[in-house]
Amino acid sequence: MSKRFAIIVSQFNQTITEKLLQGALNRFIELDVHKKNISVFHVPGAIEIPLIAQLTAKSKHYHAIICLGAVIRGETSHYDYVCQQVSQGCLQVMLNFEIPIIFGVLTIDNMEQAMDRVGGKEGHKGRDAADTALAMVSVVEQALSVTNSPSPTQQKLANQ
Repeated sequence: MSKRFAIIVSQFNQTITEKLLQGALNRFIELDVHKKNISVFHVPGAIEIPLIAQLTAKSKHYHAIICLGAVIRGETSHYDYVCQQVSQGCLQVMLNFEIPIIFGVLTIDNMEQAMDRVGGKEGHKGRDAADTALAMVSVVEQALSVTNSPSPTQQKLANQ
């Protein structure tokens, strides 16, 4: 498959985020996405994800961007601010650049919930993110063919 994907992964709560990353990478390989078509960007924490999402979207090099992280609730309101800022930032990039941004940032209360979502009883959110990225690329292509007005990102990708 010749589609290109960026994966942005937070290093904070790395025990969880590396499992998310491996799940996404493994799923892409299973679906015949070549490793050379996947770029991985590590950021210190979840709050840094939207900036790199914006820069990768702006490059017009990728068909979709996956954002992976794990924000675990603590005893202060910091959790609420981080979750809101990261989700709003990713949404803003998606709408501004008309590129699928897959929100694979876990917002959880504890480590048990995190483990349930990286291969436990709640499935594997990293694998789900790869599936969603591929599905959204297809839907975007379908929507653009119907409206017959490709986005600037899609135009640049088509001309490469």
